Amino acid sequence: MPIDIGTTAPDFTLKTQDEKDWKLSDHKGKKVVLMWYPLDWSPTCEKENCKISHDAAMLKGADVVVGISRDSTWSHKAWKDAKKITHDLLADPMLEVTAKFGLVHPARFISHRATVIVDKQGKVAFVGVQEKTGDERSWPEVQAALKKLG
Repeated sequence: MPIDIGTTAPDFTLKTQDEKDWKLSDHKGKKVVLMWYPLDWSPTCEKENCKISHDAAMLKGADVVVGISRDSTWSHKAWKDAKKITHDLLADPMLEVTAKFGLVHPARFISHRATVIVDKQGKVAFVGVQEKTGDERSWPEVQAALKKLG
């Protein structure tokens, strides 16, 4: 089960593609979009990460956007550089953080394709999970949730 809206988002620290620590609590006071995706180098994941990197209006209102998958930091670095992705990509190789948010795919050792928006107070304001892993996330739902936060 995905994390409940209204609960405090669990704090976590993951490594970025540049081997730097990225900690959720360092972004308190900001609207944070956490975008889980199954794997680097896969078609839908590439489409989504490139889309938000090259169209600022896609996630208008977000202060911070990060992608999260089980891939390694070196895979993230190569993929980010090759595809000109502008946001940080966080490595969760054992899916420990993914599990805290209830987003581990039940059939495979990957995450669901999911979006979690954390509000300025550190509360979960939105959770969207794609039922079919290959389907792109629902951008209108994500955009409406960001607009609602103002």
